[in-house]
Amino acid sequence: MTSQFFGLNIAASGLRAANASLNTTGNNISNANTDNYSRQKVTQVASNSLRVFARYGCAGAGVDTIAIERVRDEFYDVKYRNNEQLLGNVSQKNYYNQLIEKYLDDDGTSGFSTLFNKMEASLESVMTAAGTTETKATYISQMKAVTEYFNNVYGSLQNEQADVNAEIKLCCDRISSISQEIASVNKQINIIEMTGAKANELRDKRDAMIDELSKLISVETKETPIVDENNPSRITGATRYQIWVAGSYELLDTYEYRKMICVARDEDGGTGQNDVGGLFDIKWGYGSYKDGDNVNELSDFAIDSQLIGGELQGLLAMRDGNNAQYFHGKGTEVKQYPDGTVTVTVKVEASYLKDMTKCTIPKDGRIHIGAKDYRYDKWEYDGDSTYTFTIDPGSLSSIPDVGKTVKIGYSNKYQGLPYYMAQMNEWLRQFSAATNDIMENGFTSDSLEGVNLLTGMMDTNSVAQYSYEDLTTLSENKGYYFLTGGNFCVNEVLLDNADRLATKADITEGESEFMNLKKLKEMFDTKKIFRGATSGEFLTKVLADISLNKSNSQTLEDTYTSLENTIDNQRLSDSGVDEDEEASNLVKYQNAYTLSSKMIQTLTEIYDRLILQTGV
Repeated sequence: MTSQFFGLNIAASGLRAANASLNTTGNNISNANTDNYSRQKVTQVASNSLRVFARYGCAGAGVDTIAIERVRDEFYDVKYRNNEQLLGNVSQKNYYNQLIEKYLDDDGTSGFSTLFNKMEASLESVMTAAGTTETKATYISQMKAVTEYFNNVYGSLQNEQADVNAEIKLCCDRISSISQEIASVNKQINIIEMTGAKANELRDKRDAMIDELSKLISVETKETPIVDENNPSRITGATRYQIWVAGSYELLDTYEYRKMICVARDEDGGTGQNDVGGLFDIKWGYGSYKDGDNVNELSDFAIDSQLIGGELQGLLAMRDGNNAQYFHGKGTEVKQYPDGTVTVTVKVEASYLKDMTKCTIPKDGRIHIGAKDYRYDKWEYDGDSTYTFTIDPGSLSSIPDVGKTVKIGYSNKYQGLPYYMAQMNEWLRQFSAATNDIMENGFTSDSLEGVNLLTGMMDTNSVAQYSYEDLTTLSENKGYYFLTGGNFCVNEVLLDNADRLATKADITEGESEFMNLKKLKEMFDTKKIFRGATSGEFLTKVLADISLNKSNSQTLEDTYTSLENTIDNQRLSDSGVDEDEEASNLVKYQNAYTLSSKMIQTLTEIYDRLILQTGV
């Protein structure tokens, strides 16, 4: 038989449940405009009924308030984070593609097409004016403006690469910081939840950090309960929380976190001819790593992975994107000489590696042979399909094996900053070779032998220029490889004396004849030197690339932004606070509280009658 006060216990349980629901509703209303807050609800179940040994068997015992929990759907969280890593990727590409387009765009005053047309017009003036010194000087000045255009754009693209490189470090530092913050929050969550309570606000904070992390890099999470080792059937209340990024890297395991460490390449450790110095490689380190620790003990983070995702992958694509054109081949021979010098002969198959106008190999740098990295001091090319690299003795931990894959840098299929710099170099090398061949075989109006018109500075710290022989017969099959957008210039001989311009095709021509310049003009107009186009169509070809890339990245960014809003609205419809719904709940729980109070009041009157008025 139940106690006479059994009904009072039932009413009290209802009062407690209604009170908890009212407080939770008040908390929801207070946080209706709080970012990343998940609506909370009271979980309650009917208490276990009691056997009363009466005909009706069991009597209900009221209600148990189990927990106050968040209302959140993990399915939408996963969808949102998958979309965020795609959005982060394309948003970075779109931003930098827009900058590249601005650098290359012709504004009608200083763009390539404008300057090239002015240069052609000044060439016609030389021919029309029968080669006066003034018109020659004007033509050479206009050609100088074309070379300076490439200097400026090339410099801007390199500065942009340096900015992207710095942003990669900021991105890696933020990923490391988030992992550390989540490890701290995990500890707080477990301390609270081992008491039986739910750390709802802390879980919201952790989910917000995972959302932010998913825009930086692809993320996968897993949470599993921790059981008592001595009693596997008992759940401790604590959980193991793990985060994997970039497909396979475990960033965090509950309280243990990892860091992404950016390490600047050595000055002679570059992988591309056009790369700025100090580009970062990424290392995978423990949370205890501090600045100044030995980075050689850290493992490499695979920056060539297609699973990185997020802003980091977009930034790497812009910094390293070479349209999959990089040096790679197979080592066919290794020689060690008595003086300790080691050379590695490499056979290549890709057609672009057999064309020096497309070459992007640094004059010295880092080379990967098999599973090891070495440094080379110089390289040679046989003009066909064989390269020979001289290995720096200081990097020889062991002699390289024959038959291994050899590569410099890595394949990145995106058309990033290295791609556009390589396109510039290809054009100016082809253009310089075609121009110089004509000018060198001509004669001045005074019947002196012609000189090359276009060349490059040997060193940014000196005024020395490459001679025609340096660029042809003495270059060991490297052709105009030495010319880049950064050192492209007009021969200083012509800048000092415009009359050294080779106007005549034959020494027997008269002083006022200009058949050599006519050849030059015909070459400008008809010879296909760059991607099946004439000299003046360079910008059209390159702008087509950047316009397409920008259009694609803009379209994708708009699409993923729209999806972000849609998925977020779906999440909010489930986990967000609806003020109208909470107002309705407020009335409902108020009524429940009032009824429970009336039940207690009624029982109080019954007990008063029973005890005070009925008792003898």
